Amino acid sequence: MYFDSHAHLDDRRFSEDREQIFRELGDHGVHYIMNVGCDLPSSQRSIALAEAYDFVYASVGSHPDDADHVNGKLLEDYRRLAAHRKVKAIGEIGLDYHYEDVPRAQQIIAFEEQIELAESLKLPVIVHMREAAEDAMTIVKRHPDLRGVFHCFSGSKELAKWLTDRGWYLGFTGVVTFKNARKALEAVQTAPLDRILIETDCPYMAPEPHRGRRNDSRLVPLVAAKIAELKGITPEEAGIQTAQNAKTLFGI
Repeated sequence: MYFDSHAHLDDRRFSEDREQIFRELGDHGVHYIMNVGCDLPSSQRSIALAEAYDFVYASVGSHPDDADHVNGKLLEDYRRLAAHRKVKAIGEIGLDYHYEDVPRAQQIIAFEEQIELAESLKLPVIVHMREAAEDAMTIVKRHPDLRGVFHCFSGSKELAKWLTDRGWYLGFTGVVTFKNARKALEAVQTAPLDRILIETDCPYMAPEPHRGRRNDSRLVPLVAAKIAELKGITPEEAGIQTAQNAKTLFGI
């Protein structure tokens, strides 16, 4: 049993074969999907998918690339959407300093405002963090009761320990199958198994031997297999444990 804890199957790149993918998930042992919002339209599409498929759940929120659209009205829209029974998290939210399409100061404000929304709704957060560990940890420290997952985790093993010691989960993608993924492998080895989630982040981050192609949730077992190898367990055990972790985090 596998839980793809971070997918974007609403993306237009799945327009032609989305239904086929969903039909075939069971053949690959994938029983649950968290479809993640990045802005208002994708959050609405995520809910629509969750309404259409029993095994799909949704999150709502603005990715740091959309931080310049976060304002009082949008936050109220997210609050309204989060009342839906299948919305289980606020996200993906966070900080991305790689391209800085949105100024850092504006990203930080949007991140904190969405954290405060999650806290008021008693929902976990799905955090996107890229080249912004110092500022992200400063914000996390200001919210000691906040919990969630740092998805597509790319931090150090020391940061992995700091976060998991405080009850956070770490999400790992197909990057763990890449030959140059030293930091991700060290983080997996450091993190307790009960704090690890597996994800595709599809259509991105396809695992080997599919690297560079469009990813989808049917490939999440390849991530579980690598986690299992690193932890010295079977892929089935890795799938069951990481699925239970996701269910616990998202209250499913």
